[in-house]
Amino acid sequence: MVSRQERQATLERRREAMAVMAAAPGETLMQLWSSAALPEEAETLRGPETGLVTVRGRMGGGGAAFNFGEATVTRATVKLATGEVGHAYMLGREKTKAKVAALVDALRQKPEFETLIEEKILAPLRDKLAEGDAERRSETAATRVDFFTMVRGED
Repeated sequence: MVSRQERQATLERRREAMAVMAAAPGETLMQLWSSAALPEEAETLRGPETGLVTVRGRMGGGGAAFNFGEATVTRATVKLATGEVGHAYMLGREKTKAKVAALVDALRQKPEFETLIEEKILAPLRDKLAEGDAERRSETAATRVDFFTMVRGED
């Protein structure tokens, strides 16, 4: 029997993997998917379909919640012949990206594919996202202005 801690750890790994795939550029995910040569046979249970979700915000992070606007989201759900179900939700309209992410989620639940997916898809995506973050930080740092106050003496 699987313990609660093991189920929670598995769920956290799935969440982290989905966050990586959702943040990655679609063409990068598709290139990595193609080069990994993973099986593509799966029954489509839902989608891929595009819709809208309401985005909520708070003033100052602690104020009353208000509807900020809407965002386009694409989702997909697939089921492998062996019963594993994979889900994907991501911002934007890239239906193929959502379906591939759902396939990766389903295949990653099978022990024989977990390491391959980690090495061939998720690790390169994490590296690419880290590079993008570092580049964005350096561009931001180049425009940073430091304000300071000079003391003119005692009055």
